[in-house]
Amino acid sequence: MNTAQKGFTLIELMIVIAIIGILAAIAIPQYQNYTARAQATEAVNLLGGLKAPVTEAISYHSLEQACSTEAAKDAEGEEGKPGYKPAVPAGALHENNNLTLSGKYVASVTAAAKDETCVLTATFGDTGVADKLIGEKVFFTYTPNTGAWACTTDIDEAIRPKTCEPT
Repeated sequence: MNTAQKGFTLIELMIVIAIIGILAAIAIPQYQNYTARAQATEAVNLLGGLKAPVTEAISYHSLEQACSTEAAKDAEGEEGKPGYKPAVPAGALHENNNLTLSGKYVASVTAAAKDETCVLTATFGDTGVADKLIGEKVFFTYTPNTGAWACTTDIDEAIRPKTCEPT
């Protein structure tokens, strides 16, 4: 009487496990890069949403006031007297203007006028963010004289948004 083989041999199971291990070794790093790239796009999206408010504010106010997240400051002293400092309105990008200045992965967005340009900086947080993005920054620089926006970043090339140049 012939008996049919039931189940798999040990060598067949070892081959299957080896194949799964090889596929996992290739797939896991790729998935981590994919996740980091997806998280990096949040910075580009947040900064992209600030282009219109910055451009508009620069057309109505000074570059320093338009490109600022600072709170308003009251006047100090009496007008016409020594030591008088006039009131300073809130920056166009102040949080009270209902602009989105942080996200799930981006801890903060700051702005500063620098060399006749407005530099918006998105800084990634340190929790819930891919290891390759912790503390990294994305910069959008606006040059009012030309109306051009430029994106630069210190993010690793493997996950850097394609629209951004390295710093």
